[in-house]
Amino acid sequence: MDIVVNEELKAYIDPMTPEEYDALERSILAEGCRDALVLWGDMLVDGHHRYSVCRKHDLPFQTIQNTQFRSMADVHLWMIDQHLGRRSVSPFQRGVLALRKREILAARRAGAREVDDQAHAQAAAEAVSDAPEDATPVAATPADAPKPEPLPSRVAIAREARLSNSQVGMIEKIHKQAAEEVVAAVKAGTLSINAAAAVASLPVEEQRAAAVAGGDELKQVARRVREAKRKPRDEVTPAQDTTDDSELHTLRQRVIELTAENEALRRQLAELQGQVSASD
Repeated sequence: MDIVVNEELKAYIDPMTPEEYDALERSILAEGCRDALVLWGDMLVDGHHRYSVCRKHDLPFQTIQNTQFRSMADVHLWMIDQHLGRRSVSPFQRGVLALRKREILAARRAGAREVDDQAHAQAAAEAVSDAPEDATPVAATPADAPKPEPLPSRVAIAREARLSNSQVGMIEKIHKQAAEEVVAAVKAGTLSINAAAAVASLPVEEQRAAAVAGGDELKQVARRVREAKRKPRDEVTPAQDTTDDSELHTLRQRVIELTAENEALRRQLAELQGQVSASD
């Protein structure tokens, strides 16, 4: 059969690096294509790099059909789940994939809610048209209306991607705010997730300028951003200093006054005790 390569599917997951592709090619040349390519009809879903190597060297390969797919969203979710379980996928890529999965589920949930609203409106209209003229209106609800699945929380996303909650938050920030050059630096391993999230808080043009200057400059910019946001615990403003000194002075004066009052009371008590002794 003729296998169709969908370019959108091929690019949906980050491609292998040239080094990874060379390693795969050597492995297939030595051992053959051991894993079957996954198809949806005649469309290639999984195994694009293996298919490329086999075509290049005219090597045999096996295929398998996944009959559970009903839509392209099903295909995307399956691809994401497959790659989330692979060790070769970087932490940043896992975070992006997990967030992408949540977006797909959110879109599916919104679509299901829209369909449910339409069915509810249709059922209500049919109930009104079929009811006697003197009947009391009753709200109509579609029978067996499916409830949309709850969206995974950030904790669930982090667990699935084998990341911490804070890492997922930083990856989400990078995904939404970082310039393409900064994202490329993270994917290449030049910049850490933590540093990229710091750089992503800057205007896009500043991010690009730092990226053009190189990885070292990106790291320096990230360090300066973090230092600007970090406030030392012992750092206080002059106004805070003045307030603290004033409060401390007032407390000290109060202690002196209480000590004097206490001493005066002790003297009075001693005098009273002396008077009582004298009368006895």
